[in-house]
Amino acid sequence: MRIAFLNWRDLTHPEGGGAERYAQTICGGLAKRGHDVVLFCAAHGDAPAEARLDGYRIVRSGGRAGVYPASLMHMRREARKGGSFDVVIDTQNGLPFWTPLVSRTRVVSLVHHVHREQWPVVFGPVMARLGWWLESRVSPIVYRRTPCVTVSDRSRVELVELGRHPDLVQVIHNGTERPLAVGVPRAARPTMVVLGRLVPHKRVELAVDVLARLSPHHPDLELRIIGDGWWRSEIERHAAASGVSERVHLLGYVDEATKHRELARAWFALAPSAKEGWGLNVVEAASHGVPTIAHHGAGGLSESVLDGVTGVLVHDVAEMAQVADRWLTDHASREQFGHNAQTLSHRYSWGSAVDQWEAFLETQVFGVDRSLDEVDPEVASA
Repeated sequence: MRIAFLNWRDLTHPEGGGAERYAQTICGGLAKRGHDVVLFCAAHGDAPAEARLDGYRIVRSGGRAGVYPASLMHMRREARKGGSFDVVIDTQNGLPFWTPLVSRTRVVSLVHHVHREQWPVVFGPVMARLGWWLESRVSPIVYRRTPCVTVSDRSRVELVELGRHPDLVQVIHNGTERPLAVGVPRAARPTMVVLGRLVPHKRVELAVDVLARLSPHHPDLELRIIGDGWWRSEIERHAAASGVSERVHLLGYVDEATKHRELARAWFALAPSAKEGWGLNVVEAASHGVPTIAHHGAGGLSESVLDGVTGVLVHDVAEMAQVADRWLTDHASREQFGHNAQTLSHRYSWGSAVDQWEAFLETQVFGVDRSLDEVDPEVASA
């Protein structure tokens, strides 16, 4: 198959995160299976306009808003030059690329999660209302006959509530890579970790608040934050105002080996985000036997964290601090949660996710009746 994959950003983008890892892992996996894949995404900084990675091409054009028309233009140009695409994967990150309006090519919609909670956090009142209207009212009409993939059952429920036909929405979970064998023991000092982009809706300040609440009883407690973003200075100011700057370590973007070392040495993870499609950060921590505390009602986090088994879901920062306090003193309980989390993480492989995507796309393009249920969910990563 010749596949066009439209995504807002790629992993080299300063704001790249879990959605970009999902997109590029699926692109690479499909390319290894012999498919011709082109990823269209936003340009940024000194990144080249075109690149090749893991057997697929990356075409970068446009900026934060301009990526939408620019990607469609480059996709049509690529079709004229290299042949028509069999299918277009149109990622809706709040707003979709509106491909059905401009192309007769088969379209599959990819939605990681509904952005109801994010619009007012990132934008002012007018833009937030406009964005939510486009996402909740216009998009379901434009894509009403379009097959859709999402990454969690919770996201599927929300999409159906907005008007997507339930028979057209398929869940294909994120995978997780086998953790690097870093050989790093748990930190001697009690250590919490947060993994993710530093943007407002990730609410990393709440993790700082947990540290501040626990400091009187746990003066050695540290918070290590893996990731970067334009909200970093606000988190630094919040840590200073809370009096815990010296124990908040903002590590920025790190390589994979460093990321895995940091996760392996952490006692537990915090995921204070307002919304996640799945929670790749949760499963990556779990692969090192690190349990997570997250929030109820935060989308796919209620699936990547099995409440009371692999972690705990809470309602507010006070409850998050209470659970953290318990885990800091009850080592046996924390280790049991970590063991459960590590066991669950083995269920999700990128190889299985790619297999399911391939089967789904073949059904859309060729009418091949290869049910996703026939794909082994335990297939090892390819």
